Amino acid sequence: MVKDYIELNAFLKVHDLAPTGGQAKNLIRSGVVTVNGEVENRNKRKLKVGDTVMCQGKEFVVKEENIR
Repeated sequence: MVKDYIELNAFLKVHDLAPTGGQAKNLIRSGVVTVNGEVENRNKRKLKVGDTVMCQGKEFVVKEENIR
């Protein structure tokens, strides 16, 4: 089965914004992560190609290579 999404916590780890799952969870729950311009508190939010994630003053766009 091919996935068509990446979970937010995994995305943060891939981009070195959180070294562990626990730290990713804390970062998300602190209210500083936005997805497509809205604060996101769900750790396992499914991100699809084209979604925009903003964290620590940096903007990231979900690309196909992020989803595996």
